[in-house]
Amino acid sequence: MGFTNVVTLLSGIALFLFGMTLMGDGLKKVAGSKMELVLYRLSGTPLKGILLGTGVAAVIQSSSATSIMVVGFVNSGMMKVNQAIGIIMGAIIGTSITGWIICLSSIGGGGIFEIISTTTLTALIAVIGIILKMFTKSEVNHYVGDIMLGFAVLMFGISTMSGSVEPLRESPQFIDMMTSFTNPLLGILVGLVFTSIIQSASAAVGILQALAVTGAINFQLALPVIMGIAIGAAVPVLLSALGATVSGERTAFIYLMVDTLGVIIFSILFYAANAIFDFSFMTVTMNMVAIALLNTVFRAVIVAIQAPFIWLLEKIVKNVIKDNEEVIEELRDVDRLEERFLDHPALAIEQARIVIATMASLTEKNLRRALKQLSEYSEERKAKIDEIESVIDTYEDKLGAYLIRIMKQELTEEQNKAVNKYFHAITDFERIGDHAQNLEECAAELASKKIRFTPMAVKELKVLLGATEEVMDLANKAFVGDDLEVAYQIEPLEETIDNLCDEMKLNHVDRIREGICEYQHGFVFNDILNNCERIGDHCSNIGIAEKAVAYGIESHDMGTRLELEKEHGFDQKFEEYQKKYSLD
Repeated sequence: MGFTNVVTLLSGIALFLFGMTLMGDGLKKVAGSKMELVLYRLSGTPLKGILLGTGVAAVIQSSSATSIMVVGFVNSGMMKVNQAIGIIMGAIIGTSITGWIICLSSIGGGGIFEIISTTTLTALIAVIGIILKMFTKSEVNHYVGDIMLGFAVLMFGISTMSGSVEPLRESPQFIDMMTSFTNPLLGILVGLVFTSIIQSASAAVGILQALAVTGAINFQLALPVIMGIAIGAAVPVLLSALGATVSGERTAFIYLMVDTLGVIIFSILFYAANAIFDFSFMTVTMNMVAIALLNTVFRAVIVAIQAPFIWLLEKIVKNVIKDNEEVIEELRDVDRLEERFLDHPALAIEQARIVIATMASLTEKNLRRALKQLSEYSEERKAKIDEIESVIDTYEDKLGAYLIRIMKQELTEEQNKAVNKYFHAITDFERIGDHAQNLEECAAELASKKIRFTPMAVKELKVLLGATEEVMDLANKAFVGDDLEVAYQIEPLEETIDNLCDEMKLNHVDRIREGICEYQHGFVFNDILNNCERIGDHCSNIGIAEKAVAYGIESHDMGTRLELEKEHGFDQKFEEYQKKYSLD
């Protein structure tokens, strides 16, 4: 096999990978968000999860992409780990569809077979695909064109790979090397390492199918390589879980565990049986169809063996990846929401207040972390922010459900007011948490794109972030301490933040117009301003709720509210904040 053949093989692999990516992306775009919705809504039982995972992976032709999607669901709290296990198992089966598509490249011959040969089909599909892509206006047609062009490139890549390895049929060295793979562990290692490098099980199986044309691939070699490919496919899923929550990490680890346990169990059973019965098919030469069939059967068998034990797999992964002790500690206050207190509303309301105070403290600390990210980015801090945001969401869910149950009890007028205030508070604190995470994402964009604001923009941001930090501190103190005097300091500071944001936007436009700043930087800059402004608005809501309960007024009664603000020195405080947070 000369240099030209090696280059041709590499180009075939490149075309195959590109075609598979193009076709998969097109399929995902045609499906739109429906695929995610299907996964999210219809994975109630293990069997449904397996069937759905199989279907989705077959459509997008990637078990890794399907599993990464599921890691995202679990990471965001939308799906539980036990639901995810069934989908991952199904994805492991569904990804084998690519091998069958590749088998189309073996179609050929004379007569009618010449019309439906790979070359003819690929050419027709490529022509139709380019027409849809270039000469139609519909976005869906463009995506369908991508699918067809991707398929054509994939098939051409397979043909190129097959043609490049054809000379190996006559190579004694290659045949000797292939027949030397008598140790299954070596075959598993080869499949694992190769798949880890190219990060695609479908592509690895496709390359194995291309090598099958040499006639040197027999069952004894193909089986362990396919088992190694299954384990190696876990690499991109594991990479997707970096920085994820504990549940997200567990979901990614499940993929590796199902494949690895499947390989171990299958190997023990199969090779033990072979030792007893001495299977005659071990030396059978494999073709493309035989490899596709073996890949599908192997994957279906390992899933069938493990499917009844999903509960056990979940238990194992929880023992391997333990809950974060800090998160457990931060969620400990949720245990205060005792069902037994519901018969005593005063006690239940007080417990809810204590838990909301903890939620408020977590929100303020997370906001401080996010603000620090803007000047000093850290991946470790990012992971902490994401982790605590998930905790804050849990607080909102638990508190919301508990407050609804309290409202079903017989409450006094004062208790009703308190519960209503708490409802508003948990919503505002949760939304502040969301905006803190948005600010962290802005910081991540600044770091990844190496965006540097001008000294003037940095100076202005420092002023705004200081005001944002203070308004959050005031809102927290007003709620936790039930402090009206502090609550009356929020509105003038929130008004100051609004004015700051307006002034900073105008200044930034001027800098762009003068060529001092690049206009692309303006998008991130405006995102930071908008999030700070919204944080101020939610802090204002918390202060308004405190005053509304204290004075027995409706929060939307603007006239009364303005009078009360003036009585409590709004103008004086506003002037003080204007001086304190001046951009001059």
